[in-house]
Amino acid sequence: MVDLKGSSLSKPDGSQKTGIVGCVFNIERFAIRDGPGIRTTVFLKGCPLRCLWCANPESISPTPQLLYLENLCTRCYRCVEVCPNKATTKAPDGAIKIDRSLCKACGKCVEICPNKARQISGKLMTVEEVLEEVKKDALFYQNSGGGVTFSGGEPTQQPEFLWHLLKGSQESGIHTALDTSGFVKPEILKKVLEHTNLVLYDIKHMDPAKHKELTGVDNRLILENARMIVGMGKPMIIRVPLIPVHNDSQENIKALAEFMLSLGLKKVDLLPYHSLGKIKYQRLGMEYQLSDLKPFAEGEVAKIKADLESYGLQVGVG
Repeated sequence: MVDLKGSSLSKPDGSQKTGIVGCVFNIERFAIRDGPGIRTTVFLKGCPLRCLWCANPESISPTPQLLYLENLCTRCYRCVEVCPNKATTKAPDGAIKIDRSLCKACGKCVEICPNKARQISGKLMTVEEVLEEVKKDALFYQNSGGGVTFSGGEPTQQPEFLWHLLKGSQESGIHTALDTSGFVKPEILKKVLEHTNLVLYDIKHMDPAKHKELTGVDNRLILENARMIVGMGKPMIIRVPLIPVHNDSQENIKALAEFMLSLGLKKVDLLPYHSLGKIKYQRLGMEYQLSDLKPFAEGEVAKIKADLESYGLQVGVG
């Protein structure tokens, strides 16, 4: 058996039954774009990629993080008073200053803030706690052909936690989907696929050098893992975050179509770029590197969709 240990976190209250704890930053109920039917999407923290356009920068770190909503802050400075690590201080001009290297996301400033200008992204949860949330909508899954989707971040960054979530879901009769970048050791991916009914597989770019430029890693492992999944007979839908200028060229679209056809894959979902996540970077004290990038103009995504359909592919737009 593949050793999946070494990636789980410790929960101080000791309430877990399996002994497996993970970090979750969102649980979205009634999701309709992360697989068939009505679904619950569980977002796990931690990602090895650094995609320039990432709409969920809070998913990158594997541990909880503090978000500061400056527009809600009235500078009462209660957060300065309670911070045990002196991560939050008052600047000479009266502004709130946060030293992210000192912040432990303990949540004391969140508890005392009267205006909800502070939030913690990421919650330590046991396998049982997550499954309890997932099971709440079991009737909707049954009636719509839906289920649960595990996403991120990159969910395979918490392999033991993920494996138990997938296994527990299937044992409860719930259809499971894995939304992954594919940048994971093949032996770990094989293991989590034991309890996965459907794979939603991201491909950012077909050229290794361009892929590394956009995400920080090349795509060789990702493409090899795609071939492995097909060889295992697992149903798979390719998902493409479509980014203007960066991966929307005819050359890349053609290479994607040819790769899919070589594997016998037919379904691809296009996820057009949007800048809705930009504000999150500010709240996390991070820099957004595509601040000047504009979304697609009307008709541009439809043309790319038509180009892919000309190869006989079934194309959805999310």
